[in-house]
Amino acid sequence: MSHEPKPAAPLGPCRTLESMGVAELEALRLLLRGGSVVDWRRLNFKGPREVDAFLRLNLFDLQDPRDERRLRAVLAQAVEYLRSAFGYRVAVPVAEPADLRHLFLLASGAAEPVRHRRIACVVLKVMHVIHHLEARELLFRTPIREADLAERVHRRVMAEAARMRSLGMPVVEFVGNVKSRESLVTKLLAKKESVAAQVFDRVRYRVVCEKRDQLAGVAWHLTQHLFPFNYAVPGQTRNSLLRFGELLGRHPQGDELTAQLQLPVDAEKRSASAPRNEFSGETFKMLNFVVDVPVRVDELLPPADPMADELGRVVFALVEFQVLDAATAKTNEAGDSSHDRYKRRQLQRVLRRLSRGLVVPKKKSAGRKRR
Repeated sequence: MSHEPKPAAPLGPCRTLESMGVAELEALRLLLRGGSVVDWRRLNFKGPREVDAFLRLNLFDLQDPRDERRLRAVLAQAVEYLRSAFGYRVAVPVAEPADLRHLFLLASGAAEPVRHRRIACVVLKVMHVIHHLEARELLFRTPIREADLAERVHRRVMAEAARMRSLGMPVVEFVGNVKSRESLVTKLLAKKESVAAQVFDRVRYRVVCEKRDQLAGVAWHLTQHLFPFNYAVPGQTRNSLLRFGELLGRHPQGDELTAQLQLPVDAEKRSASAPRNEFSGETFKMLNFVVDVPVRVDELLPPADPMADELGRVVFALVEFQVLDAATAKTNEAGDSSHDRYKRRQLQRVLRRLSRGLVVPKKKSAGRKRR
């Protein structure tokens, strides 16, 4: 049985801003501001089919008894946590739903009784965290090399890139790579606060659209077909290209949708975003975000292995996405914003840190040819 997410039916080559409702805008906003679903007070599912599609993107299939059992185990842990830590009275329809999809619909206010919406949402927040924690533990206990995990992610990402082109989506470039060992060493030496576990861009992809007004549609498409929006990594977005407030201002129902948002429309101004990369040029612009992409590792777990029931069969791989339009990409490669100058500034910082109190390498004379 395959657990790869099945492509949903496309709404034209690219979703337009005008066709987006509050559900699409909320998912997109998570990427644009580096937010977290833990801060949400409701979900936006309208029916079981939408929940099925979301679970498939998280690599769960409720038709598979193993996945059903796994989700119910996470639900039980979440309920027990809320009852023991806070004395929550979790209602039976939430704690033991006959159909797990009903839990998501309760949290969306799309199922009765509506009074259970808040507690259903709270339970799902805790489930989100527990699943993520146990997936991390599973990764540490699974015999898979980082390079092999990156290769699995790469195959999945590039398959979706090919599908996007076949659908006629306005993507002129979709490329990816894995940071070299030299680049990783340089990055860790360049910033005092960096440690190896905090290098989020080991695997990264660059997506270039034809025009800037297509960025929102392409970014939203990624949350529906490549990674679940709920696993955008909070605080790791750098966005100097696509402002959520500006999107609302251009939307024909902007005022109506603003009243339905979970967070105030000016939340981006109130919260601190990820700091600007100090080595980038002043004119450099990019929508840059990090997500945890789920990966199934069934074949690495023996069928009767109790660890599969204890920790599941899904691990996560951190992946960075850079999304921009063609005109901005061209500007970014000119003058002070070019990649060559970025690397030069970064290497200069590394050299200063390494050479304190030591002999600094002599500069090659202008007349001597480099070998």
